[in-house]
Amino acid sequence: MITSTSNAKIKRLVSLRKKRRARDEEGVFLTEGLRMLQEVPEGELLELYVTDRFYEKERTLVEAKSSKSQCRFELLSETVMEYVSDTQHPQGALCVARQRKEMGLDGILDGNKTGKGTVCPMLLVLDNLQDPGNLGTIFRTGEAAGATGILLSRDCVDVYNPKVIRSTMGSIFRMPFWYAEDLTGAIREMKAKGICTYAAHLEGSCIYDEPDYRKPSAFFIGNEGNGLRDEAAGLADCLLKIPMAGEVESLNAAIAAAVLMFEAGRQRRH
Repeated sequence: MITSTSNAKIKRLVSLRKKRRARDEEGVFLTEGLRMLQEVPEGELLELYVTDRFYEKERTLVEAKSSKSQCRFELLSETVMEYVSDTQHPQGALCVARQRKEMGLDGILDGNKTGKGTVCPMLLVLDNLQDPGNLGTIFRTGEAAGATGILLSRDCVDVYNPKVIRSTMGSIFRMPFWYAEDLTGAIREMKAKGICTYAAHLEGSCIYDEPDYRKPSAFFIGNEGNGLRDEAAGLADCLLKIPMAGEVESLNAAIAAAVLMFEAGRQRRH
């Protein structure tokens, strides 16, 4: 059992939690808790750290995950687990998982390949999103609504930020995504492939439930404070408005994305 916060393995875990560069150099990320341990796909789990208390309670799961992923698990004292954890009250399980291979622009634009064929693209395009909770919620909501992929500008928050990972509730392992060095260039390619583009925008004149989203569609969501950059908004085929009562001027980015995606999902089911 590791009982010292000065242990070299613990220092490395803290670095992986805090620093994007450290995660990217190793091609890994951290995820915590029972739910996320259950969600990590076989072969993607590289290291597993648990407390005595967690191990006694979830012995079967810990040993099965460790065996199937061919990685040993190590015990940490409660104090050390609290030290490396990103949460106030850690559940007692910490995973080091392999970063997912990004699909590339073509993979994102072509829609998900499934046993039933290619699914009509329903995409999210995120421009300079900065809040980890928003990004994680968009991943989770996107999966629930039937989105086929997420395209992010390079200056969006790191998808492997621990707070993002926690908010995805496992969707990080299933939702295709790609960071674009040139977001406007990627949008132009999207339009060239016949994908209709819609931007959530305060100056929108089209009510969000009016367009036909049963065809290939992409929804643009902008920065929490400043909204979409003009270059991105200018490439949208339609600026959408979500009507609001009272004196509310705008919605949280993740909520706006959810409204649009679930409307598209509703249309596609009918």
